[in-house]
Amino acid sequence: MEIILRQVIQGISTGMLLFVVSSGLTLVFGVLRVINFAHGSLYMLGAYLAVAVGAAVTSIVGETGAFFVALLIAPILVAMIGAVLEFGLFRRIYGKEHLLQLLLTYGLTLILGNAVRIIWGGGIYRLGKPDFLRGRMTYDIGDFSLRLGKYDLFVIIVGLLIGVGLWFLLQKTRFGRITRAAVNNPDMVSALGINVDRVLTMAFMLGAWLAGIGGALTIGDSSTSLAMDSQIIIRAFAIVVIGGLGSFAGALIGSLLVGIVLSVGIVLPSVAPAPFDTFFSNIPAESMPFIAMALILILRPWGLLGKAER
Repeated sequence: MEIILRQVIQGISTGMLLFVVSSGLTLVFGVLRVINFAHGSLYMLGAYLAVAVGAAVTSIVGETGAFFVALLIAPILVAMIGAVLEFGLFRRIYGKEHLLQLLLTYGLTLILGNAVRIIWGGGIYRLGKPDFLRGRMTYDIGDFSLRLGKYDLFVIIVGLLIGVGLWFLLQKTRFGRITRAAVNNPDMVSALGINVDRVLTMAFMLGAWLAGIGGALTIGDSSTSLAMDSQIIIRAFAIVVIGGLGSFAGALIGSLLVGIVLSVGIVLPSVAPAPFDTFFSNIPAESMPFIAMALILILRPWGLLGKAER
């Protein structure tokens, strides 16, 4: 039981990181109605740019300062790249059929992936994290002794802050009201003298920023990989489908579900009683979120918190 509880907590940390990335994908789809396969490439750029920024400023501000500078600057750089992509490419496919969107965004994944390969090569890079985020903390809860990684707790806190910030931005601010109005009736918003194109660009930049900060957070506890874009986009799409297209609350629930299922699925073969241990040992942990997605879609084809569209 202690192992399961420990994995659940680890899964919450993984889920919050997935939420940061998938919320950007949800935002782009909810506002722009674009299925953005290149979102994973922006996530990868966030990771590599965080490494580059951290290496550039370490000698000036030290390892701890470099970590937080990279966490601040890299997502902003990704957002600026997102603005260029939105203005130059995505603006041409708004309202077009989904096949054109898929072709464009998939082509972008190939272009950005090769750009990363050319600039950074195939080497493995890491972003050094501060000493106070290293190691684990131990908590005694009754007969259980839980160990929680300090960096995992940091990711959970950052994810919660970003979630609250997104909710406040989209529900309680003028920008959020204009953005939601532009989704439902862009012609009326434009008639009121508001530059709808600028609003859409800012929404896309916010989605790119979320992908970038997700990549920067990831690289603080792992290493870079040229395949990290495809790994994250598959999980992010599963989360968006589980939670419901365009639903931020659904993205949060889906992220936590996927994170917990991934973490718990790793230890199920060793803790499940017979004959379930053999059953779970034959199912890869990576496939379990998609099994959960299939079961949810059988019951609710539009996702947990999505709305059925006619």
